[in-house]
Amino acid sequence: MMTLRHFTLKFEDVPASTAWYLTDLAESRGKQELFTRQAPQRLKTLKEHALIESAVSSNRIEGVEADKSRIATIVFGKSLLRDRDEEEIRGYRQSLTLIHEQGANLPISEETILRLHRLTRGGTGDSGRYKEKDSDIIEKYPDGRSRIRFKTVSAGDTPGFMKELVELYNEGIRERKVPPLLLMAAFNLDFLCIHPFRDGNGRASRLLLLLNCYHLGFEVGRYISMERLIEQNKERYYETLEQSSQSWCDGRHDPWHYVNFILFIIKSAYREFEERIEKLQSPRGEKTRLVLHAIAGMPGTFRIAELMNQCPNVGVDMVRSILKNMRKEGRVECLGRGQSAQWRRTGEWELSNTQ
Repeated sequence: MMTLRHFTLKFEDVPASTAWYLTDLAESRGKQELFTRQAPQRLKTLKEHALIESAVSSNRIEGVEADKSRIATIVFGKSLLRDRDEEEIRGYRQSLTLIHEQGANLPISEETILRLHRLTRGGTGDSGRYKEKDSDIIEKYPDGRSRIRFKTVSAGDTPGFMKELVELYNEGIRERKVPPLLLMAAFNLDFLCIHPFRDGNGRASRLLLLLNCYHLGFEVGRYISMERLIEQNKERYYETLEQSSQSWCDGRHDPWHYVNFILFIIKSAYREFEERIEKLQSPRGEKTRLVLHAIAGMPGTFRIAELMNQCPNVGVDMVRSILKNMRKEGRVECLGRGQSAQWRRTGEWELSNTQ
């Protein structure tokens, strides 16, 4: 909570690179609903892929792997599991399902954190309980050497630190003095530095990242696995975490390395989401229905540019063709000439009659 302490007590100007990320992500969230309307019946496949990739990647980052031929069975099946690794992968999937289905009702609280950890650890051993012994983060080298990369919060101090972490985050969200995305990244960094559990801290942090994103209206993790993106950038993940955790214990650390990494991951997820949506082949007539739905929702007059904003994946020529046909049928009229001309519906008409 050292980062959150600093942000909530003395928040200063953010670096230019961070500001760019915040601007881009605000734009992506604005487009989110429009893109999810493009091919709603096709999004189920994206959700299933994201669920598998998230469960597998988040565990694989921690060295937990399973036979590739059994992944679908582990994630979606109900058969008996073979070993501890398979139990933890399925437990992570259960945590993801909980967040996807009940995220809005899951507060950022110690109870939620312990619940998610309990699920990921299969409900055995010390799952769902803070560490009872001090445990530092050890880095091991191929030649057998090792070093203490970071001294975590002691077991005795962990409950107090976690209580303050949750309180500072929720207070910051309520007061809105700091951009919520920065509070989210700071929360994630502080959680990893506290290292509240004997094992499973990384996986818990990634689940909390997803939950925090949902609370803030960034739901791209429903369709694109952020865990997979973190795994693909694993070296940068560990590098920025080490850079930002140096001198964390006395509050003299630089959080922006890790903050920017988290924002980079979310931005990458949105970019991939938009690219995948654009590649989806729309069923016959879907784009037409999308345009008609947009027209039906326009208050009074409207311009073609406004329709384009509502239908980002529909070409302008198609929009003009639909309007031309509707004008012939007497359902809309054009009030001017040129690209900036205004249009309006003529009388009331049912959307179901236009499909």
